[in-house]
Amino acid sequence: MSTLTIIIVTVFVIGYLCIALESLTRVNKAAIALLMCVLCWTLLMLSPGAYYPDVAAGGVIHHIAEVIEHHLGDAAGTLFFLMGAMTIVEIVDSNGGFNFVRDTMKTRSKRKLMWRMAFMTFFLSAILDNLTTSIVMIMVLRKLVQSREDRLIYAALVVISANSGGAFSPIGDVTTIMLWIKGVITTQGVLTEIFIPSLVSMLVPAFILQYQLTGKFDKEQNLPKADVSQFTKTQRDIIFWLGVGGLCFVPIFKTLTHLPPFMGILLVLGILWTVTEVFHYNTAEDDTMAKRVSDLLSRIDLSTIMFFLGILMAVAVLQEIGVLTALGESLNETFSGNYYVINGIIGVLSSIVDNVPLVAGCMGMYPVAAGDMAIDGIFWQLLAYCAGVGGSMLIIGSAAGVVVMGLEKITFGWYMKKITWIAFTGYLAGILIYWLEKMFF
Repeated sequence: MSTLTIIIVTVFVIGYLCIALESLTRVNKAAIALLMCVLCWTLLMLSPGAYYPDVAAGGVIHHIAEVIEHHLGDAAGTLFFLMGAMTIVEIVDSNGGFNFVRDTMKTRSKRKLMWRMAFMTFFLSAILDNLTTSIVMIMVLRKLVQSREDRLIYAALVVISANSGGAFSPIGDVTTIMLWIKGVITTQGVLTEIFIPSLVSMLVPAFILQYQLTGKFDKEQNLPKADVSQFTKTQRDIIFWLGVGGLCFVPIFKTLTHLPPFMGILLVLGILWTVTEVFHYNTAEDDTMAKRVSDLLSRIDLSTIMFFLGILMAVAVLQEIGVLTALGESLNETFSGNYYVINGIIGVLSSIVDNVPLVAGCMGMYPVAAGDMAIDGIFWQLLAYCAGVGGSMLIIGSAAGVVVMGLEKITFGWYMKKITWIAFTGYLAGILIYWLEKMFF
């Protein structure tokens, strides 16, 4: 490993520590992520020839510009998907679309609410995706739980449940989509063999966390909320089904058109925006301006978007200089043949750096072969589980965690102190269940 590579990795680690210690440094994590991103790319430019020896000296700068644009394009797709999904959910929520979901989940018992929320998040994330489901569930929780201390526990379980639910579905997580499109896992394979381990990885943390929630909510908290929407019930229902139904349609749109997922999100947003504008024709302007989409767009948490951009682009540097690939190769050499240990470590790493380049690196390193490396073999199925569920161990280890962190202002330190060991316990329990499945069934 060259000196420059060590310096880049050091900058990344220092930046990561500053993000982790945000509550102590009092510096917004988005600012650190952006600085880390720019510094890493700037350092790479000090000696670009060392990383692109096959590119002519005169064209290496142009080549790096293309590389940055490529990674920025990948990141932009994720960011536009995130922004579109957040806006759609905000539209549905601000117009009372989630009222019946709130009423369905409503209970005075804190533990009953926790279990209802955990199961609903788990199964919804398999249909919508873990990112969108997390946004929906946080919006519903805000209507049901007034205590911030309690809501943080519920929010942490939303992250765990969403990641666990996304792992057993081919459309539930970015990494499972990648493996599914690559053809190394099949829909039937992940549904039949990853479902129970994923369920266990949610049940174990939920069982532990229930002891932090005791008693009942105040009666006042469960009174019907005043309906602030100017729309009729029929119009609110239309908005709800267009929003949630549209989110469900996104993976179908991708399959039919082969366009990136964010294009499907933009389609749904465009339709929903148009419909709400038509509904506003017959309402008083003064009463409805706050509900117009053009106004709701200003509520998007741009600091979370900037943080996501910085993290994704900083990890892209590690991918470019070969650190992630070298890491995967060293794991393969150290634990040759033991795919449970290799994937277990990859899962832990996915909570530190983005799981997408990690899985992409694994797909490039490990060929499809007979035995455990075959289609729907142990390696690929366990990779889908570990990369998805492993992201729950740190709040910034998954897209769901990042968006919940932004919405509920959860600090890295609080999550690591209170939740990490619980998520890790569930993660290990799921791997154990998968091993038992393969050994005895």
